[in-house]
Amino acid sequence: MALVYEAWKRVSIDPQNQPVKHIWDDYMAKERVVYANILKNKTTRIEGTVQKLAEDLRLLPMHVAAFLDGIHEAVDGVPHPLDELTEETEIAFDIDFARLYKQMVAYKAEELYNLPEWDNIFTEEERRELYTEQKKSHTVVRSDPKTGRNDPCTCNSGKKYKKCCGAA
Repeated sequence: MALVYEAWKRVSIDPQNQPVKHIWDDYMAKERVVYANILKNKTTRIEGTVQKLAEDLRLLPMHVAAFLDGIHEAVDGVPHPLDELTEETEIAFDIDFARLYKQMVAYKAEELYNLPEWDNIFTEEERRELYTEQKKSHTVVRSDPKTGRNDPCTCNSGKKYKKCCGAA
């Protein structure tokens, strides 16, 4: 049994642990088509063996593994660890479009969250709200004011912060 995710990593990452650009460019073009079809058809459930999904999605099994790696944080049910996926592994998960959209925003995957097929799922206003919600979810708001360099140190040593705990 061939491990399909291992096959993907072998061809898509070079010996210096860098992405192989032409392999990734090819995959990303295929990935856009897969997502466009999912959105166009309002597909809310994906299931089958890795091999069957490869046939249905017009991908190689290793591309299905790469697709699952990208979508796994946005859905429940993708098997872990991905390193154990074979062509015979059964896959079944439901797609929550709001969660998927937000994950694409979090990944900064503009080519995916700007697909025109999203218009089939959300209004422009709903997409704007989801985008804003996702962006705000990673914003850290301080409740206490920041200690200035010349303020007394927070450890109560009597020294200035820059000469005590703030010294680099």
